[in-house]
Amino acid sequence: MVEESVLTDDLVRQLINVGEVDILVGLPTHNNARSVEPVVHAIQAGLLQGFPRERVVIVNADGGSRDGTPDLVTGASIDDLRRSYKGYALRTLHSISTRYANNPSARVGLRTILAAAELLRAKACAVVSPESTGMEPDWIPRLLRPVYSENFDLVTPIYRRHKFEGLLVSNLVYPMTRALYGQRIREPYASEFAFSARLGSHFLAHDPGNYDSHGSGAELELAMSAITGGYRTYQSFLGTKSQGEREGGDLVPAMRRTVGVLFSSLEANFAAWSSHAGSQPVPTLGSESQVTLESIRVNRKRLKQMFTAGVAELEPVFRSILSSTTLAELQRIATLGDDDFHYPAELWVRTVYEFAASYAKSVMSRDHIIQGLAPLYRGRIFTFLEENRSSSAEEVEKNIESLCLEFERLKPYLLEVWNTKK
Repeated sequence: MVEESVLTDDLVRQLINVGEVDILVGLPTHNNARSVEPVVHAIQAGLLQGFPRERVVIVNADGGSRDGTPDLVTGASIDDLRRSYKGYALRTLHSISTRYANNPSARVGLRTILAAAELLRAKACAVVSPESTGMEPDWIPRLLRPVYSENFDLVTPIYRRHKFEGLLVSNLVYPMTRALYGQRIREPYASEFAFSARLGSHFLAHDPGNYDSHGSGAELELAMSAITGGYRTYQSFLGTKSQGEREGGDLVPAMRRTVGVLFSSLEANFAAWSSHAGSQPVPTLGSESQVTLESIRVNRKRLKQMFTAGVAELEPVFRSILSSTTLAELQRIATLGDDDFHYPAELWVRTVYEFAASYAKSVMSRDHIIQGLAPLYRGRIFTFLEENRSSSAEEVEKNIESLCLEFERLKPYLLEVWNTKK
């Protein structure tokens, strides 16, 4: 059933004018005038190259931009691209825009795109970030082709990253998602992805509709819906991801959107994650990972300081979340100097699982639990950086795989603390 709450009269009129389509590309925006034009051109070029005969539409779901972003999206000319790429679409490439609210919400933006896709009966849909200025046109067919031609339901990206980028994903989100739900999806919280009509409709029907823009994470929820619902998943290597993950002031909001969503899934999906062990690879187009080694600056000392301060200042909070053994070990390593400090993988996994059980059972404000995990995460990242300072790309991959296996090995411990908290 089409989601009526996000389909305004103006959007419905635009969709009726477009008519049914084969391919839909969604572009959620909010004040992205500085970056959106090259992204739109890359989308158009990718559609020309990959789907010249299909009925296609770009749907811009805008969260109240005041810098003219929607006009840049709908006004982007495709004529120059036809000459540059020597391609010609046999059908009209439509581009429409809708303003769903005066304030941005990633969840409402995604639901708007999903509802538009359902109304237009799109067979394959992709969502692209307006900040991915480094995207290449071939990202579009790489994401959409497995859905459109090979009957997959969710396609997530694999990016080329520096070994010290994407650390929240590689040290927590990926290994825990993999351990919980048994599929090795490297980017379960992705800014570029594709999905089938049946998965989109399933998500619209079952999404709880939490419109909290501060901790949305709907993209991760879509991925978990695909996994737990038995839908076919796939990965495509896209290339270099231009914007790096920040380890500073943006950490807690990022953890709300990812770790918070992951922790929240435990109750509803208990039967899915508690009934199996291990994990399976996911069909993948291209490289399963690429790590680069060029120079990048990370303030390791600051990470260690924030860990030490957090362990001391948040002790009353930790006593409600962590076992006495885990807390004592964290307090011990917090006294160590930089040269001796080591936050081992087993202790990190136990920490995460104890936080997850406490979050699911709401032993205190869930947001306070996420904030409490942040300084501990920084301590773990300090160790990861030290362990991999001189590592090759292959060694970094082995270390990430080792951490994933530790999350899988200790999954029975999550069940143990889950039952204790319950």
